[in-house]
Amino acid sequence: MNFELNEEQLQIKASVREFAESEIKPNVMDWDETQHFPDELRPKLAELGLMGVLFPEEYGGAGLGYVEYATIIEELARVCGSVGLSVAAHNSLCSNHIYQFGSEEQKQKYLVPLTQGETWGAWGLTESQAGSDSAGTRTTAIRSNGGWQVNGSKNFITHAITGNTLVAVAVTDKEKGNKGISAFIFDKTMDGFRSDKKENKLGMRASETASVVFEDCYVPDENRLGNLGEGFLQAMQILDGGRISIAALSVGIAQGAYEAAVRYAKERHQFGKPIAEFQAIQFKLADMATQIEAARLLTLQAAYLKDAGKKVSQASAMAKLFASETAVKVAEESIQIHGGYGYTKDYPAEKYWRDAKLCTIGEGTSEIQRLVIAKTLLKA
Repeated sequence: MNFELNEEQLQIKASVREFAESEIKPNVMDWDETQHFPDELRPKLAELGLMGVLFPEEYGGAGLGYVEYATIIEELARVCGSVGLSVAAHNSLCSNHIYQFGSEEQKQKYLVPLTQGETWGAWGLTESQAGSDSAGTRTTAIRSNGGWQVNGSKNFITHAITGNTLVAVAVTDKEKGNKGISAFIFDKTMDGFRSDKKENKLGMRASETASVVFEDCYVPDENRLGNLGEGFLQAMQILDGGRISIAALSVGIAQGAYEAAVRYAKERHQFGKPIAEFQAIQFKLADMATQIEAARLLTLQAAYLKDAGKKVSQASAMAKLFASETAVKVAEESIQIHGGYGYTKDYPAEKYWRDAKLCTIGEGTSEIQRLVIAKTLLKA
């Protein structure tokens, strides 16, 4: 086994790191404080190919694989979890759903503008009464005039306000349970489709999160993704890949928090010497580095399996579970190493901790990941 990135992957890693350091880092705390969603980054991200990482060049994408993708998300999140999350949601969820299950016409109309960075993509599965129970969707789509009349809402949607394109699921046959759920492409030109409440979040504050509402929203049948009743299954397959990006996001946040702790430990003097010379601090740093490397390897393994076309439900769930919980632990230890200063906004430790927590919740909570893992284990 070769766990090293090749030359091309290392170049991608270096270019994204340079971009994150120069274009994102100087603004991180201001964006966080003001909850500013940095849409101004979109053309720059597109120029680097980061708005269409996983998609072939024929659709305007960069034509890269999941190993490269995980590396990109990690490097962005190392500096700003919010930007990493936005790029991940845009690529893994909305764009990827259209790419995997859309018709050629749908790809040309919706995927190409997404990969070229003309707009952000949003993806709607969660509802107020359907979180972990994603099959409990209450949004309905009823046949009307050769299309569908959609009513309902979706919660916690990344890019709900700024994005123009949304992939969301709705119940088309309530008698069939999760086999009666279908997926549709919505865009802001449709009457009855609007964004609603923007969330005031603990962390990831520069990543836009809001609700969307459908009020007698007419969707032409040509905007249905795949066959009727396949929406729930499609969503689960999309999440298998999406969890790899959340694992990478977690690794990046943990890496950033760890590096901040190392810098501080070398600079901070107590009892006449840097606190990095105290064994108590050294042990913390050793544990943090070991946990991050284990999380990174689990993430790269899942990415490798995805690129190889193999089933990744278990691998991606394991990677997300371990990496997200590692991010929270590492960020908390970073605060501890910073001491009182770690509890202030003068240092980055507290932000890494706030950002990390979402990784244990979004795209399936840690508890759901354990259910997915257990289910695959017991089927073996």
